Amino acid sequence: SDFCSLMHLVKLDLSKNRLQQLPLDFGRLVNLQHLDLLNNRLVTLPVSFAQLKNLKWLDLKDNPLNPVLAKVAGDCLDEKQCKQAAVKVLQHMKAIQSEEDRQRQRKLQAEREMEKKREAEQRAKEALERELRKREKAEEKERRRREYDAQKAAKQEMEKKTKKETVHTRKPASSSRPTQPPRHKPSWSRSVLRVLLFVLFCILCTLAACKLTELQHQPLCISVNTLYEDVVAALQNHKTLQNMLQHNSHQ
Repeated sequence: SDFCSLMHLVKLDLSKNRLQQLPLDFGRLVNLQHLDLLNNRLVTLPVSFAQLKNLKWLDLKDNPLNPVLAKVAGDCLDEKQCKQAAVKVLQHMKAIQSEEDRQRQRKLQAEREMEKKREAEQRAKEALERELRKREKAEEKERRRREYDAQKAAKQEMEKKTKKETVHTRKPASSSRPTQPPRHKPSWSRSVLRVLLFVLFCILCTLAACKLTELQHQPLCISVNTLYEDVVAALQNHKTLQNMLQHNSHQ
């Protein structure tokens, strides 16, 4: 691996070394112009070979190269053929590198799409789980509400039953009691009393006017005064009769 760090190499002869492969980072020898790989055991070249942009001479004769690479490299029997081999092999390796880059990009794109698909599936799974939890909570809430309504209805039914039994129990006792006469409302008696007081006040005012003022000579006042004197005489007679009765009862 340290060999590929000799980036100032310009000419390199590796012929007749029985090499089966070159290092993967062989393309780091960017200043290499002349490369002799005659009579080795190479089948392919590393993809980094395409980075040898300054390569101008190449000999790959007497290697068990794969048919495609062997056809591209051709023979290197003279200077011209070796220069053409360098150009054609570089172009071929660049095409392979481009194809590998495209495959790598397609692979990365496929991996990204697969990752997006997995993320989408994960999000869908999480959304489904959230929906299931939400539905379970709603069902649990509905179940509790039905239980509460059932308990409330049972309690109300029990209260109605208890109230009905209480009414049936108290009804005979209440029917055995004598009915009390309805009481007159206090407001009616107060109204009657007010009317009587008002009439008495009017009578007193009329008597005072007929006794003390000049109206006593009027026909109306004469009748009132006569009626007043008759009432007073009747009351006096009634008082005299009462005294006599009391006297007789004592005897």
